[in-house]
Amino acid sequence: DMDVETTAKRRICISMPKKHMASFAKIYELDHGLVVKELNPYLNEGYIQAYFREWGTVTYCKVRRKNTSIISDAKAVAYVRFCAEDEADRADWAGPHFIGGSEVEVRRVVSPKVTISTTDNPVSWLEDANDS
Repeated sequence: DMDVETTAKRRICISMPKKHMASFAKIYELDHGLVVKELNPYLNEGYIQAYFREWGTVTYCKVRRKNTSIISDAKAVAYVRFCAEDEADRADWAGPHFIGGSEVEVRRVVSPKVTISTTDNPVSWLEDANDS
């Protein structure tokens, strides 16, 4: 028996000039989105998703709140992923954005797509390697 540790795959968000995204897309299949900073911490994913729906199909939205003891400093950050590159571009270019009554900072990002294969089983592959 072999113990196998698995770690959760964390997505990376990369902010780069638009002119470099095409070169990056030749190497990786990309998701296109926005990172939204300085959000009111009381806003939820549904509210953020509804706000950005004007520019396209939002396929994923996650809000992360900063843990702080000072209420006035409490802000949240969101990641909003769009169905297509041009949708994320339109949402970015439409700024400045005011969400929940205050101006937020928006950064256009790309993220290499994470594919999960149901046929690949790393545990069985490791067991096969040990048998030889």
